[in-house]
Amino acid sequence: MAGRIDTLHQHFSGPRRAARLDPPRPVAHWTAQQLGVHPAIHGTDAAGTEDTFVLPGYVEREHDRRLRGRLLAAAGSERAALVLVRGTSCNGKTRTAFEAVRTCLPGWNLVFPKSTEGLIALLEAGAPAPRTVLWLNEAQNHLHGISGEEAAAALRSRLEKPGPFVVIGTLWPEYHRGLTTPPRPGTGTRDEHPHARALLSTAVLVDVPAAFTGPSLQDPLVRRDPSLAAAARTSDDGRILQTLAAGPQLVDHYQQATEPHGAYGHAVITAAMDARRLGHTSPLPAALLEAAAPGYLTERQRADADPDAWFAQALSYARERIKAVAPALEPVANPDGMGPAPGLFRLNDYLDHHARTARRYAVPPASFWNAVRDHAAGTSDLTAVARSAKARSRYRIAAQLYQRAADGGDPAALVELSRLHARMGKHTEAERLAERAADAGRTDALRELAHRRTSDGDTAGAERLFRRAADRGDHQALSQSAWQRKRAGDAAGAERLWQRAADAGHSFALPELGQLREQAGDIAGALRVWQQVAETGEPSALVELGRLHWTEGDIARAEGMFQQAADAGLLYALRDWGRLRARAGDAAGAERLFQRAADCGDPVALQALGKRYEDAGDAAVAERFWERAAEEGSLEAILEMVARRRAAGDLAGAEGFAQQAADGGWPSALAELGQLHRAYGDDAAAERLLQRAADAGDKEALLQLMWVREESGNAAEATRVAQRAADAGDLMPLRKLAIHRQMPWIAESAEPLWQHLADAGDTSALVALGKLRLRAGDAAGAERLWRSAADVGDLEALSELGRLRGRTVDPAVMEGVRRFGLEADGSPAPPW
Repeated sequence: MAGRIDTLHQHFSGPRRAARLDPPRPVAHWTAQQLGVHPAIHGTDAAGTEDTFVLPGYVEREHDRRLRGRLLAAAGSERAALVLVRGTSCNGKTRTAFEAVRTCLPGWNLVFPKSTEGLIALLEAGAPAPRTVLWLNEAQNHLHGISGEEAAAALRSRLEKPGPFVVIGTLWPEYHRGLTTPPRPGTGTRDEHPHARALLSTAVLVDVPAAFTGPSLQDPLVRRDPSLAAAARTSDDGRILQTLAAGPQLVDHYQQATEPHGAYGHAVITAAMDARRLGHTSPLPAALLEAAAPGYLTERQRADADPDAWFAQALSYARERIKAVAPALEPVANPDGMGPAPGLFRLNDYLDHHARTARRYAVPPASFWNAVRDHAAGTSDLTAVARSAKARSRYRIAAQLYQRAADGGDPAALVELSRLHARMGKHTEAERLAERAADAGRTDALRELAHRRTSDGDTAGAERLFRRAADRGDHQALSQSAWQRKRAGDAAGAERLWQRAADAGHSFALPELGQLREQAGDIAGALRVWQQVAETGEPSALVELGRLHWTEGDIARAEGMFQQAADAGLLYALRDWGRLRARAGDAAGAERLFQRAADCGDPVALQALGKRYEDAGDAAVAERFWERAAEEGSLEAILEMVARRRAAGDLAGAEGFAQQAADGGWPSALAELGQLHRAYGDDAAAERLLQRAADAGDKEALLQLMWVREESGNAAEATRVAQRAADAGDLMPLRKLAIHRQMPWIAESAEPLWQHLADAGDTSALVALGKLRLRAGDAAGAERLWRSAADVGDLEALSELGRLRGRTVDPAVMEGVRRFGLEADGSPAPPW
């Protein structure tokens, strides 16, 4: 051993030795990427981010506190320390070590030898000096074999010298076990790791758990950081870090498929991606993947395939574990026992997430749709994929899938089939399918057709369909049919239908009957109906009875009803009673009733009193009532107080009431005040208030804030506000800003906005982007964008493609696409 070390010493002496040594640098000068931290997945779909190194936010956990405690103790010691961060592949070991060193040893140097020979040379040169971190990422790479034993021996020698000095390494548990387990006695096996075992026995071990626990998952950073949020959405059992680290390599394994079987694996994985993103949520049958995959291959690839082995080879490629963490196609647990369920697979969640962006506008080949039709796991999967086909204007394909789901007993599929046939103008077939759906309990199909008939002016046909739905017990159909009769002036017919609904026990029908009878002048009949409603325990009926008795002149009975309703907690009964007193000329009695309601905290009564005093010219008393109503939470009163304070020049008071409205769930009060400031030219105050309203969740305030910043020339901030709205699910501000910037002299600033909308799945944004590309002279780029939009059924894109090719699209063709859709390859479908 000594001779070997002497040889190495000679090998690294002089200029060659200096060239091989890794120099130490301050800890702060090292980046995570330089020290071996895996790049993380992108949590955003923004263009141009593919090649950037992503370092997500860091969530501290219990093991971080233990590790940092050890490092702080070592920093205050005169001894050297060996700390090993142990964990499985892609579970955050290196990031854990990086964050701990950067936090606890910021003023130290760090040296990172890239090879075992470099480590030996460093140690034999007498380095590292005190207050240095020796970084051994994937420490097993330095400790195997003869040179690994030499390195272990040299490390043991350095650890015996004074500190403070820290060796920090990362290590997989299986490597730790292999390096520390001695050979079994009596087996004659040579001990290959005596120095490594002795070295590792002195190490402080800090284990990194494989998964985030509940408290860690609830850390706000997990929701705020785009990468962490994406990983959390696409990870099972809290294994966020594995997704963060293995995701890019898994995508690379899919995209850069290697020969000889990679092309077939790529096709199978793509079919699985399309199945998942288009709605097949059940585990994927192997038969589906095998039938779908050929459509994703070239003719040459299909011709070169071994007909007996290609699918097994493709599955082998798709099931290869990347970084020993995750395969593209994962096994599904056998529901009846141990092991995997035969012939079933699940797409890796991160690849599913990736596909929903990368293949957003991709339409699968015919083989995919046929495979789903013939091999989908269940009717719900068939219905979901059919819905995706319909959304992409593949109406004939959707009909086939819906038909198979309907044959499997899914009445929702019959409803959808009825809609498709109605779209094509095949009303007889649409009604037949709606009848079948109704027989299976989905009478909404008949109601939908009835509404379509009403829109077309066919009231008789609508009435017939409503009646057929009602005959099957659909009370909504009864109600809608009655309303249709009432609108047509057939009060008697409407009453018969309401009575039929009431006789069937539908409580909604009785109030309608009561109103009809009152409108017909049958007060006695209306009283009988409302008495029935009251007997069901509905206190609002007492108010109606009180009003009707008052109309009849039975004041005593009317007031008894109002009192019962008030006793039941209906404060508006006191108000209605007061209004009737006021109309009868009893101003004092009305005042007392309003006051009673106000004393009970009824904000509307307080407002009514405010208006009465305002009308009487007593503004001071009126304002006290308005203020009390505002304190009770009345938005109308709060806004009135905002206006009063503003009119009085008390802007601080106005803001106080506006903030009160926002705190009560009405941030629009702040926004309205902001818009008033904006109208008066005080953009600074307007922006401040709109920002507060936006922070309180007012979408309209976000839109207004965007315009304030855009008009003030702060385009970057306007874009940021629109992006914030988009991140919250509201794309409208982004669209409006893009349209505003579509003008030729600022078109360049519109393009990123349209791109974001396109990334969110908006095909009209693809059309707008195509126009910008064409304006810039990029006809090929415009055609690519319009083709993508046209492939998923965007008629405007189809029209733009026709104009680009120098011809106008035949209106008959456009109408045909509208009615019959597209074939799998994007060509117009013939009538079917």
